[in-house]
Amino acid sequence: MKWEGRRRSTNVNDRRGMSSGGRRVAIGGGSLGIMGIVVYLLISMLGGGGGDLTDILGGAVLPGSVQTDTQQQGTYQETAQEKELMGFLSVALADIEDTWSDVLPASQYRTQYKAPELTIYTGAINTACGAADAGVGPFYCPGDQTIYLDLSFYDTLTRKYGAKEGDFAMVYVIAHEAGHHVQTLLGVTGQLNELRRDVATGAMSQTEFNRYSVAFELQADYLAGVVARYMQERGYLERGDLSEAMSAAAVVGDDAIQKRYQGYVDPDTFNHGTSAQRQEWFKRGFDAGDLSGWDTFRGL
Repeated sequence: MKWEGRRRSTNVNDRRGMSSGGRRVAIGGGSLGIMGIVVYLLISMLGGGGGDLTDILGGAVLPGSVQTDTQQQGTYQETAQEKELMGFLSVALADIEDTWSDVLPASQYRTQYKAPELTIYTGAINTACGAADAGVGPFYCPGDQTIYLDLSFYDTLTRKYGAKEGDFAMVYVIAHEAGHHVQTLLGVTGQLNELRRDVATGAMSQTEFNRYSVAFELQADYLAGVVARYMQERGYLERGDLSEAMSAAAVVGDDAIQKRYQGYVDPDTFNHGTSAQRQEWFKRGFDAGDLSGWDTFRGL
């Protein structure tokens, strides 16, 4: 992606080198430590690359959850590659802001876009959705309307999971998480959380809820495609960028993850969509360039 010399977002928070006092997310008196998160991700990792804490917490800190505010400033020596990636991501976030500032007011929803924050951290971080470890991967927290990312995820995405190397894989990741922010602004996240409460009360089965979760995540992929279309129309994309995004979408499909880690596929446990579905909905968003075809929940 052509990014040098372009506007950088002012909504990037650099929290690298800060140590967190919390390393686990505790729910209702129980706890989900890093091994629990890893097991969870094996079944339901976001692609956009990683798992959303919103999947675990329902978009907010639940009663009985533990959230620590102890965060201490340290020193962090970034590499030249990290410095370049920070600059690139700030430009990508600016493009995402410009996309939705144009698209949302012109859509049938007529909503003014309020930009999310992007917090870059290392190791662990405290959020309004609880304490998170880097092993969770990139995620969006509706509670503080912030996207959280450890830069090491790029290596995880390309070297561990096999996505094509290239900067646009990370644009897909950030644009997907920003898609969850759009869903929050438009009330979709709240509707999903109501269904999640139905699961807790027994009014809906987990298998049935998973279908809605898949639709929710595919909708965020569609919204990432809208961002890519905006960038293309302004001449920011380079040859191979879309291929990198499609590759990233493929490696974080539920079927690909399950085959990699457990050797078989269990569709009833999908909650992000297959590789083919994730690629398809990203492409649909790219082709449309607006919200005209974003209803992934139709027919459920």
